[in-house]
Amino acid sequence: MATVKFTFEDKSIAPKTVENVPTDISILEVTEENDIHLNHNCGEVCACSTCHVYVHKGEDALEEISDKEEDFIDRAINPRIESRLGCQAIILDEDAVIEVEIPDQKQIIGHEH
Repeated sequence: MATVKFTFEDKSIAPKTVENVPTDISILEVTEENDIHLNHNCGEVCACSTCHVYVHKGEDALEEISDKEEDFIDRAINPRIESRLGCQAIILDEDAVIEVEIPDQKQIIGHEH
């Protein structure tokens, strides 16, 4: 089972590590199942950019980024080369260690967990 380590741009939120994460679920689903706040407006269908995250390690363990996802990342606040949409970043490798930074959610109007 994979491990996902979350850090936060908002340093008032303590880092959180989630172990025993199954494959074939998204980073957004990991946050939902583990009480980690990540806005999401479109219902996980790649139609907005509110679940934007930075993947600092383990990108190769995730489903490849699509052209549609890249288009929506361009609309996110402060996109970077390591940007992904949490709803589209599907974990494929059961032995993965993935490090994800969640941008400051105060800047985003969206559905809250």
